[in-house]
Amino acid sequence: MATATALRRFAMARPRSHIAAVNTMRFQRAPVLAAQRVHANPFAFGNRNVFGAFYSTDSSGKDDDKDEEKPKDADDGDEGVEILIENDLATVGEGDNAPTYPHVLAMPALRRPFFPGVVLPMTITNPEVTRALMALKESGQKYVGVFLKKSSGDPLKSGGGEDLVKNLSEIHHVGSFARIDNMLPFDANSVQVLMVSQRRIAIDDIRDEGPPLRVNISNLDNPSFDPKSKLIRAYSNEIVATLREIVKMNPLFKDHMQYFSQRIDIHNPYKLADFAASVTSADGEELQQVMEEMSCEARLKKALELITKELELSKVQQTIKEQVEEKVSKNQRNYLLMEQLKAIKKELGMEKDDKDAMITKYRERLAQFEPGSIPENVNEVVEDELNKMSMLEKNSSEFNVTRNYLDWLTQLPWGKATEENFDLAKAKQILDEDHYGLKDIKERILEFIAVSKLKGDVQGKIICFVGPPGVGKTSIGKSIARSLNREFYRFSVGGLSDVAEIKGHRRTYVGAMPGKIIQCLKSTQSSNPLILIDEIDKLGRGYQGDPASALLELLDPSQNSGFVDHYMDVPVDLSRVLFICTANVTDTIPGPLLDRMEVLRLSGYDSPEKLAIAKEYLVPKALEKTGLQKSETTPESLGLTDEAILTLVKQYCRESGVRNLEKHVEKVFRKVALEVVEDIEKANAVKSQEAGESTAAEDTEEYKDRFLISPEKLSKYVGKPVYTSDRMFDKQFPGVVMGLAWTAMGGASLYIETTKVHTKGDRSGLITTGQMGSVMEESTKIAHTYARSKMHAIDPENKFFEENEVHLHVPEGATPKDGPSAGCTMVTALLSLAMDKTVKPDLAMTGELSLVGKVLPVGGIKEKTIAAKRSGVKTLILPLGNKRDFDELEEYLKKDLDVHFADYYDDVYKVAFEQ
Repeated sequence: MATATALRRFAMARPRSHIAAVNTMRFQRAPVLAAQRVHANPFAFGNRNVFGAFYSTDSSGKDDDKDEEKPKDADDGDEGVEILIENDLATVGEGDNAPTYPHVLAMPALRRPFFPGVVLPMTITNPEVTRALMALKESGQKYVGVFLKKSSGDPLKSGGGEDLVKNLSEIHHVGSFARIDNMLPFDANSVQVLMVSQRRIAIDDIRDEGPPLRVNISNLDNPSFDPKSKLIRAYSNEIVATLREIVKMNPLFKDHMQYFSQRIDIHNPYKLADFAASVTSADGEELQQVMEEMSCEARLKKALELITKELELSKVQQTIKEQVEEKVSKNQRNYLLMEQLKAIKKELGMEKDDKDAMITKYRERLAQFEPGSIPENVNEVVEDELNKMSMLEKNSSEFNVTRNYLDWLTQLPWGKATEENFDLAKAKQILDEDHYGLKDIKERILEFIAVSKLKGDVQGKIICFVGPPGVGKTSIGKSIARSLNREFYRFSVGGLSDVAEIKGHRRTYVGAMPGKIIQCLKSTQSSNPLILIDEIDKLGRGYQGDPASALLELLDPSQNSGFVDHYMDVPVDLSRVLFICTANVTDTIPGPLLDRMEVLRLSGYDSPEKLAIAKEYLVPKALEKTGLQKSETTPESLGLTDEAILTLVKQYCRESGVRNLEKHVEKVFRKVALEVVEDIEKANAVKSQEAGESTAAEDTEEYKDRFLISPEKLSKYVGKPVYTSDRMFDKQFPGVVMGLAWTAMGGASLYIETTKVHTKGDRSGLITTGQMGSVMEESTKIAHTYARSKMHAIDPENKFFEENEVHLHVPEGATPKDGPSAGCTMVTALLSLAMDKTVKPDLAMTGELSLVGKVLPVGGIKEKTIAAKRSGVKTLILPLGNKRDFDELEEYLKKDLDVHFADYYDDVYKVAFEQ
């Protein structure tokens, strides 16, 4: 017979003194190799838990234990033993010639049955089983029964790893009679066993319940068969043919087939079926069916089914392998070709390597700048970084950091700027095209252009627009940039709490990048852009720092000529940048930051201004958005009447800005677009002459005016009015006076209500309600004190405040209110209640009151005047200090108003009570 040689390396986690003697091992090689590829491989010789040495018998079936030799250096303590096993005869076990035992120790086979002729290593960890095996070894009885453990139904727990068989219900009753060839202690609690299957056996009954379990057995002999049976020959030939097909696709089967053809009688169908089943990766339950089948034809049939499934699996594996190899080969081929191409180009001088190409690219960028435009210190930094890059490896992390840094340094607009527009007429035309009103802002921009033209030098400015939402603060910034011929860049700092967003990250951090200002310069490629910093009153503050403090350097004209970003780490000149900030209020802007900005306040729009804005800007814009521009399908009468726009302003959109008005105008035209499309579809659907006549009949004046939106039609498109009346009361009551308030949304009327509280006793005092803030609460106390003093001066006999408790309330209790401007109104309401006398009809007032009766000026005069006219006020009392503000208002706002200016409360008293 041919000699087969196998080399196995075993890493054993124990001293050599624990390794038993090694014989020249004759073992059944093919089943071992076959088992190495199947699921739950019991022959994984690379596993540390498998034997480092094997013992077997020769072909006569006699034990070789007597030839045991002790390995050299058995006690040297080394680990990782390398053992060479030479095999000159591949026959294992006695087979049917093995001794016959009436009863054996029952041991479980995990996941796969133990076919006759197969070598099985097993690690035993159960102490009771270990003791039983050691007892068998000492008594010279080296045979046990190995039975497949039944599946638990859970694939994660299948096999279980349990060495002990507790009862017969855990195992299948047909197994193998196996000889123990070797036992080696693995550690203090486990032993490794090498067994060789001899023949099939079946359990008759339990002999000893143990543990461990011992069972009575009977041998299962293969029935005789007809060698000339065509069915058996057909099954056998098909199995052999299938195995040959598998060998072509799976090289692992080649050794199995050599063993099979040289050492097993091909005319024995039982051994052929067992071999075919053992080399498959089938499930343990399917293999057990082959194990239990005693009929020759049936066993061959089941083995053929399993080997056929294995063939299909091998085909799928082969397909996947070919696809992967094709993809890998293609990618590898492309990579090699690209590398060769690079090498050829480099050799010919046509191309440099990536690092040299990058350095050349950066130097070309620097050459594009005018001489002297890049500061000397920046040039030095760039040269240092280029020298560093030339010495770095491309794969190092520092190389990428340096490359990104050079990208930013060489892409900033050093010395580049757009040409300023000094044409006042053109700038004014552009500003008027985009926005209506905003007189103060437009004048300030024209002043900026005029000063720059006279000086011949353009300097940056820091301007802050403050006003209610929707008045055009953000959009006017883009128009200003266009009028000045500057690049425009906008970013919002609302809710911003990280300083790095302004000043950048340090380059030491992964993913570091410059702040918004440097990003702006790179994006605009101009050193004199217009930067709009939106929502500066909503800056946050977190553990990353205080962005408001970071803006101090940025928005200081004396410092920003050398602005240093954390990432760039070189000074950048921002002195030519025009900064425009927007805010709704100035209360939340830190004082030092507010001091650096020139504040321009934007008042809300009144009704005539909103009408003009809607006609000139909002309606054309809405028609374009909704696809209703003048065309053949657009009705000629389509539009909004002036009365409809004013109705929208007064009853739906009372905000200071026009954002909500724009939404309502778009809503109207969206619904009109729906009706127009429906009419077009109906007209297209009508084909008959009668329908045509009907359509002509509908072409009346009423039908033509259908899409001319009047106030009466508004409710159809935008729903019921939100505001029905500005006046809370239709008639006068003692103790009730109308005041005027300013909010972020504009001006509003604010009623002050007072009433007497009926109490027992002589308790006096003041109760306040209406969600008033701390400042307004103090105003109520001042008003109450001054009202008592004033009442005593007017009528010493009037003991109202001494004898009664007064409740003062500001309606709309769900709305928080604060501010000092309601002082005069509160005193007037208290005096009206005390004297039981109503104030002058259609009267409104505003003004802060001191403890001695001085009327102090307040803000928001335009908004409050608009609110007064909207509420139908005819007589208005304002502080004398606000006369200048009132005089600056447009004439149509002052028209039909009887305005009185009060220096002390006596002036208010005379007008309110008509003294």
